[in-house]
Amino acid sequence: MKVAVQKLTFSQIVTHVIFIMLCLICIVPLLLVLSISLTNERSLLLDGYRFIPNIWSIKAYKYVFSGASSVINAYSVTIFVTFVGTVLHLLITSMLSYALSRREVTLRNIISLFVYIPVLFNGGLVPTYILLTRTLKLKNTIWVLIIVYLVSAIHVLIMKNFFKSIPDSLIESARIDGSGEFRTFFQIVIPLSIPSIATIGLFVSIAYWNDWITCSLYIERQNLYTLQFLLQSLMNNIGYLQANVQQASRSAEKLLAELPSEGARMATCVLSIGPIILLYPFLQKYVVRGLIIGAVKG
Repeated sequence: MKVAVQKLTFSQIVTHVIFIMLCLICIVPLLLVLSISLTNERSLLLDGYRFIPNIWSIKAYKYVFSGASSVINAYSVTIFVTFVGTVLHLLITSMLSYALSRREVTLRNIISLFVYIPVLFNGGLVPTYILLTRTLKLKNTIWVLIIVYLVSAIHVLIMKNFFKSIPDSLIESARIDGSGEFRTFFQIVIPLSIPSIATIGLFVSIAYWNDWITCSLYIERQNLYTLQFLLQSLMNNIGYLQANVQQASRSAEKLLAELPSEGARMATCVLSIGPIILLYPFLQKYVVRGLIIGAVKG
């Protein structure tokens, strides 16, 4: 049985080559970072960066996990904040966007204006800090890590445009059949909006996962440190030790010389991007559809 092989045109070959090159541009640096994190520090200084280490070593990961309980706790805090924050963000954003997309909602244009203003103007760090610490009393609580990204004006506008693409006749048919607003929203509108929700959910989860500045501003309790802030503190400690190596004793200087500074930096990169990068392949098919529909439909 012969299998028909479709010949590629010149334009298709060029397109495939371009996309292969783009994939390599994205993948090769990640492989290099992984290789450096598994390379002996002395070999790294003598031989430079290599995709296949001359001398393998997991000393960098041992150093990062030297306070294993802190790292595991930071992972749990970050996973909780990312999951709960993303779910709440999507819930609030979708409900607000749906209300603003319905013509029968009173004053929806005025409310849309108040949503649009934060896109152009920002209150600044000082008012935000006063609101969260003195008014809402959220300092040193896990909820302060969630509330800062709870609503995004840009995401509201994108999802609002997406909801406008849903036919009004579909909503009216549900109402005629006796469906209430919440049932219509959760059983009809939400399933039709999976591309937009998945796209925004991916962006929000990455924002929560990579956030460290919020923890540095509002968190002083070590058990509430996020992974990114903990790794950032680790890198700052390495930089401080290396900057003060001349003031150290001879024994301490020997220990600092064996410190896997470059490998530890790369190990923190691997630990920070590892879990979140696994989420993208499952949502990739929705990302393009969500961006195109949410941006084009008016």
